[in-house]
Amino acid sequence: MSTRNISFNLIWTLIVFLIMDVYVYTALRKSINTSKWKNYFNFLFIIFLALGYTGFYYLYTYFTSKPLSVEWAPNLLIGFFFAFMVVKILLVLLFLFEDIFRYLTYFVLVIRNLFQSKKGETSRPGRRAFIRKSGLIVAAIPFTSMLYGITKGKYNFRVNTLKLSFDNLPKAFEGFRIVQISDIHSGSFDDASAISEGIEMINQQNPDLILFTGDLVNNDSREILPFIEDFKRLKATNGVYSVLGNHDYGDYKQWDSAASKEENMQLLYKYQKEMGFQLLNNENVIIRKGEDKFGIYGVENWGNKPFPQRGDLDKALEGNQDMEFKILLSHDPTHWNKKVIEHPEHFDLTLSGHTHGMQFGVEIPGFKWSPIKYIYPQWAGLYEKKKQYLYVNRGFGFLGFPGRVGIWPEITVIELSRNS
Repeated sequence: MSTRNISFNLIWTLIVFLIMDVYVYTALRKSINTSKWKNYFNFLFIIFLALGYTGFYYLYTYFTSKPLSVEWAPNLLIGFFFAFMVVKILLVLLFLFEDIFRYLTYFVLVIRNLFQSKKGETSRPGRRAFIRKSGLIVAAIPFTSMLYGITKGKYNFRVNTLKLSFDNLPKAFEGFRIVQISDIHSGSFDDASAISEGIEMINQQNPDLILFTGDLVNNDSREILPFIEDFKRLKATNGVYSVLGNHDYGDYKQWDSAASKEENMQLLYKYQKEMGFQLLNNENVIIRKGEDKFGIYGVENWGNKPFPQRGDLDKALEGNQDMEFKILLSHDPTHWNKKVIEHPEHFDLTLSGHTHGMQFGVEIPGFKWSPIKYIYPQWAGLYEKKKQYLYVNRGFGFLGFPGRVGIWPEITVIELSRNS
């Protein structure tokens, strides 16, 4: 996108924001009766606007300059911008609905009076204080939730444990423990100690195998440099294996040349090796235990366009397509839905990530919802079709919105067992 187009879009975005601000300010201010409280309201609204627009500035700067890291203060302000924007959108929708109702009522009264000899009252009805107060109460819920999400929630690592049984699992792998992590997005981190604690939580699961399903960085391979020593500490009896995600290719950054982009890709390979991650680019590896064995197959990213479609199942299977039990690593769950299930070779378990569960939603026993479900049918947790499992990890890190609300960062522990 050209600089001219970016500037034009930015101007229109700011105009929309300004209209929203004026509309919400006008509607709320009318509910205040005394000049003293109006002064307090004016002051608070200006402060909120200043913080919100500062957060938007940092967000805009981040997505245009693609920095290698971000500090906690800009992240906090970006998060505040998102939270304040959600509040304004909710209030705009509520007040707009009320205005439509008010003016329709007024219009009906005017039309009715045209056909009546005795004229009734036709003054426009004012806003109801109840609507304004209810709107503020309702809007306060996502606002406070998002404030928690940008301060604590984004590092509120959860260990999700599940046991999967298979008819064809080799006997020696009964009780075999796999830890899956995904979507690290190291360029978004602003608290090194929190990441260290997350690494320790992974090791505490005593994994036999650690599998990482892509998106190590946001845009530039050098983002991982401050955390290489942390991820070096990951330990599993049978090693750590990984695949690439859509962000790992550097496609979302403007490079000086094709050579510099390729250099960035080579750096990613180098850093993964330094961390002890064995990258599977349309490749496979055999996990052995005594005489028994199973295959791990890793493909490059494959998703709906414009996401890259570089995953090649046939190439990944080469040399070991006859393995009795197969686990596939594929970053985008779209791949499972569109290619893996119908492939001639049977993959018993596919591990994916990519969606982050949108970092926003509700998960309580018996109920799971996020707006991302309307884009990805398989967006978080376990799915099954045609005797094939898919597990979609909610992500270790975060991107864009620097927080998590309801959909917490995840460490998945999968224990394999044989059906009796």
